[in-house]
Amino acid sequence: MTSLPGRAETLPRVTLVRRGKLLGYLTVGYNSLEAAIALIAGVIAGSVALVGFGADSVIEVTAGATALWRLSRDWDHQRREQTERIAHRIVGICFIALAIYVAWESIEALLGRMPPDASVPGIVLAAVSLMVMPLLARAKRKVALELRSDALVSEAKQTALCTYLSGILLMGLALNALLGWWWADPLAGLAMVPLITYEGWEGLRGRSSCADECC
Repeated sequence: MTSLPGRAETLPRVTLVRRGKLLGYLTVGYNSLEAAIALIAGVIAGSVALVGFGADSVIEVTAGATALWRLSRDWDHQRREQTERIAHRIVGICFIALAIYVAWESIEALLGRMPPDASVPGIVLAAVSLMVMPLLARAKRKVALELRSDALVSEAKQTALCTYLSGILLMGLALNALLGWWWADPLAGLAMVPLITYEGWEGLRGRSSCADECC
């Protein structure tokens, strides 16, 4: 069992893997609920930002399932390395596709001047996610660093990214609902694109985030 430089590993690897799986199941469960609410509310309200957020949640479910797959192969070093690479690329491709979709829909909504309806369920969902996601991301990152897993660190970063997306979404929905600024919704969608693209690019590169963190 290898310890990280400058810190003592207090838990055996099997315990860390078990904890990682529990956090993974919690993430998949919450994101599944989040995706369902966001997509339904987004379609009803005609909100590009809300639909984009829901689609992001679907990708987060994919990322969470990939992380669980990675943890299931933790015992086999050869498979672990192979799974790390595949996990990075699966999530990266999904995020790049999402960035293209959100950018296209946001621009179309702005040019077509298509105002969305106010969405109270969307506002509540964004506010709850703004509180839940940082807690999950912090716990997952701690386990990922202990396990020295690039893929798991990347997946924890994607959970943290959802915090920023929740904040952007909440602002766009609130401005539309309270002030009638219809353009705030597609602008919120466009504001999500750079963050989503960045994470997708990092996934495709298979960047060694854990190595950077552990130096």
